[in-house]
Amino acid sequence: QVQLVESGGGLVQPGGSHRLSCAASGFSFGMYDMSWVRQAPGKRPEWVSSINTGGGGTEYADFAKGRFTISRDNAKNTLYLHMNSLEPEDTAEYYCATAGFDLRPIVGVDYWGQGTQFTVSS
Repeated sequence: QVQLVESGGGLVQPGGSHRLSCAASGFSFGMYDMSWVRQAPGKRPEWVSSINTGGGGTEYADFAKGRFTISRDNAKNTLYLHMNSLEPEDTAEYYCATAGFDLRPIVGVDYWGQGTQFTVSS
């Protein structure tokens, strides 16, 4: 059974740092490009970042450049998102997903986790 389980959600103060994790199982994690997507209440989902299978190729949304770092440990079947200089606007449900086409996930095609809630607030 394919599973992607996000963890690390919680509450962080503005300006702080945090790391989210995504544990994968049931498929060959090391053979899939991976990504993070987030969705704030009442808003459309927005892509955050993607990483290729080996971890050497990464892409970031404009809001994430210079603040977020995507990484992976294929031996542990785990995807990470390190977040720095956090802002209230970063508050959202964060999802990990495979990224089968051009390092982008597609609903109904790629594998998606159930998400983890992350809040930035003082």
